[in-house]
Amino acid sequence: MDPVEDTLRRLREAFNSGRTRPAEFRAAQLKSLGHFLQDNKQLLQDALAQDGGLRVGEGRWATQLDAAFIRKEPLGLVLIIAPWNYPLNLMLVPLVGALSAGNCVVLKPSEISKSTEKVLAEVLPRYLDPSCFAVVLGGPQETGQLLEHKFDYIFFTGSPRVGKIVMAAAAKHLTPVTLELGGKNPCYVDDDCDPQIVANRVAFFRYFNTGQTCVAPDYVLCSPEMQERLLPALQSAITRFFGDDPQSSPNLGRIISQKQFQRLQGLLGCGRVAVGGQSDESDRYIAPTVLVDVRETEPVMQEEIFGPILPIVNVRGLDEAVDFINRREKPLALYAFSNSNQVVTQVLARTSSGAFCGNDGFMHMTLTSLPFGGVGASGMGRYHGKFSFDTFSHHRACLLRCAGMEKVNDLRYPPYTDMKVQLLSWSLSQSCSLL
Repeated sequence: MDPVEDTLRRLREAFNSGRTRPAEFRAAQLKSLGHFLQDNKQLLQDALAQDGGLRVGEGRWATQLDAAFIRKEPLGLVLIIAPWNYPLNLMLVPLVGALSAGNCVVLKPSEISKSTEKVLAEVLPRYLDPSCFAVVLGGPQETGQLLEHKFDYIFFTGSPRVGKIVMAAAAKHLTPVTLELGGKNPCYVDDDCDPQIVANRVAFFRYFNTGQTCVAPDYVLCSPEMQERLLPALQSAITRFFGDDPQSSPNLGRIISQKQFQRLQGLLGCGRVAVGGQSDESDRYIAPTVLVDVRETEPVMQEEIFGPILPIVNVRGLDEAVDFINRREKPLALYAFSNSNQVVTQVLARTSSGAFCGNDGFMHMTLTSLPFGGVGASGMGRYHGKFSFDTFSHHRACLLRCAGMEKVNDLRYPPYTDMKVQLLSWSLSQSCSLL
């Protein structure tokens, strides 16, 4: 076996076991690191001297008389690329952060949401300074050409596939990025739940905006017994929300495009349809649907659904559900339903996701006090509220020192006498004790 691969596997298994999570373990590791530095002080000093001639006293000096602060500055010219599913919100929320931080902005709305694209291109520029703001139109080709240019920051919301393209283009200019991507968001339902309460909440958030929401619950994990109780409750919730004929309901939208409709219609062939399943290509209509007997290898469990389809996967309990979640890429959101706070806390503690919500859907997005963003394959970076301002700002570390009082600095200048070394060591120990 490749020794590097073996090492990485061993470390990954240790992390997945939860070994590094307890605060006591972290504190012990830091304490051991401190012992390493203290026990091997002379050895390390000799090694540094042999490698580059570094002498004690050249590395650090106390700054108690200086003014230290963080200056938040605009990054410069930023690019914001928005998707079609929430074409206004997902354009304007990052735009607020970019403008408030003092940047110049290029907006690239989605060409798929044509009406919103037109308003953003024709009307919004009347309200913003045209010397500091621009809208660029077009499809994938125009976006690719845009990404060939250098920006100081790129903010992208969309699929992981396109996110990789954006990140690769940004890397050519060493441009930092925020990638708000998607993923398959799990929803664990414990056996002790009231099935109708769960069904009401899951159905609302799954079928909101016809399921075209990146943080919608993408699949349910529950026992076969809970599935049997949940199915009639989901049917009841869907009927109450959208009536006996959801196609005629004003509260259910349509699939954004023919391409997306064809993709979703293909997913209806996975597993077995337990609720819904009807479709009308001429109307781009797909009924609120629940699938059962779904295999993990089927397409509906391999890609983000982004439509009104909810698969149910059976597990034997919490441990199997957690294992199922952790085998897959980290999701943008994760949901857990249980009357037991301990169960909800266990799901939170033993998994990783961009966000987590217990006993509800994506209400965490409504709180500007919470950051919104993914982790791993579901994205990087965060925004909303103050986090948007910080995302589009450079946090510049600043130190202002007095031009006079040079005698204070004499200790740091060579040659280093024994007295100077003792005083510098004492100063360093006082500074480090504050960390």
